Amino acid sequence: MTDSVGWLRRFHPAAPGAPRLVCFPHAGGAASCFHPLSATLAPAVDVLAVQYPGRQDRHAEPLVDDLFLLADRLADVLAAEGAGPVAFFGHSMGASLAFEVARRLGTGLLGLFVSARRAPSASRVGRVHERGDDELLADVRQLGGTDVRVLEHPQLARMVLPVLRNDYKAADAYRYRPGPDVSCPVFALIGDRDPTVTEAEAGRWAAHTSGRFELKSFPGGHFYLNDHLGEVSRLLGERLTGREGEPLASGQQ
Repeated sequence: MTDSVGWLRRFHPAAPGAPRLVCFPHAGGAASCFHPLSATLAPAVDVLAVQYPGRQDRHAEPLVDDLFLLADRLADVLAAEGAGPVAFFGHSMGASLAFEVARRLGTGLLGLFVSARRAPSASRVGRVHERGDDELLADVRQLGGTDVRVLEHPQLARMVLPVLRNDYKAADAYRYRPGPDVSCPVFALIGDRDPTVTEAEAGRWAAHTSGRFELKSFPGGHFYLNDHLGEVSRLLGERLTGREGEPLASGQQ
């Protein structure tokens, strides 16, 4: 399934000619996690959220545990969306996926926002997906971002565990493959208490673009975005529309 109807969700209308921001969810996440961000950016920014197979309205579709395969499919979907100013925002696993899609699409991207994720060349060995159910849920609970009532409810936990294990496997197995990177500006965002990424690891994203690089740290953990939605939205709006600050435009690298 590679059509945009299956893969992309738009929650709010945007003004004509608004720059487009495609958002890639974290492991275990769905398109709906970007509804609040979409609400704060509309109508100045046209937010599209990626819906991975196997969750919400795509729950009957097979899960995909390979980020490279997901990137291939999404590159086809987004290429078919047509021309226009577009940027990517990926959180955690979604940042690695957004980067791989950007590599496949080549030039023309307004910018790549990578949130709560180490640079591709700063990978760590991870085997969280191989742990037992209780240990896996404990890791998810420690990072936050998921309603604890879901994790503590036996039936709901059984429903989300296959998706979590699948995505953790995809994220754990991802390893950077040398080759052309990106030429657009890259903006890394992290929480200063995030156990999954250090400032030094996030800073290595600079090596993966020939364009401009910036790094911004927020107080908080892996899901710092939940507590700083307004500030992050303002930052994205400024960079994408140029109303304030310097826009993330390919001609200003």
